[in-house]
Amino acid sequence: MTEHASAPAVDQQVLQGALDGPEPLLATVFAQLAVELHDADGVEETVDAVVQFALQAEACTYAGVMLTTHGGWEIGAVTDPLVARIYQEQIDSGEGPLLAALTNGSTVYVADVATETRWPAWSRRLTSYGVGSVLHVPMWAAEQLVGVLSLYNDSADAFTADDEAIAYILARHASVAVASARDGETMTAAVDARKLVGQAMGILMERFDLDESRAFEILKRYSQDTNTKLRDVAQQLIDTRKLPQ
Repeated sequence: MTEHASAPAVDQQVLQGALDGPEPLLATVFAQLAVELHDADGVEETVDAVVQFALQAEACTYAGVMLTTHGGWEIGAVTDPLVARIYQEQIDSGEGPLLAALTNGSTVYVADVATETRWPAWSRRLTSYGVGSVLHVPMWAAEQLVGVLSLYNDSADAFTADDEAIAYILARHASVAVASARDGETMTAAVDARKLVGQAMGILMERFDLDESRAFEILKRYSQDTNTKLRDVAQQLIDTRKLPQ
């Protein structure tokens, strides 16, 4: 069982060995993954593609991705409901290797779940679920931790150094794709918000014979007075033709 220091640091010889390994299928899998991630419509589709490819490229029985958010963490994707259960139990209890990986931004490998001593309650639960070994790899994008890729195997000592290197590559693919998808969703949301505000301003301008500046100031004032997001004030005005009370 190992825990590595924060930013991703995988032995370059091991990493290159994984890339140049004897299985040409691996290169094909990663090439296909790159295409899938490029074509994914958003964060949800992106992380779902990642965990499905993990089952092909790794010696794992289950896989999952936990994403970081402004308020904490959220389950991004899992290949089996058991992974979601394991995730949620760690969030509820406040301890476990997943939280260690999220908190420290470090790779955490538990080679033998049954003999793990750092998180005894977690160890007992996972042993009862039939999980033998666990690997959590952080997903970094531009010095920002965007999530953790988790791999689970029914057997102990299931993940080799090559497996860890492959997981690192997969996590790097995933982190860039997730960051890009989030940027796209943020940009789309911003465009949608501007459209809503523009529509609401148009309603005020027509009803009360206002110019653009005055209409925007009214929306802004209602947003501040009611502690409501500007786009939500605009949406309510569009839906009801009335401003919030």
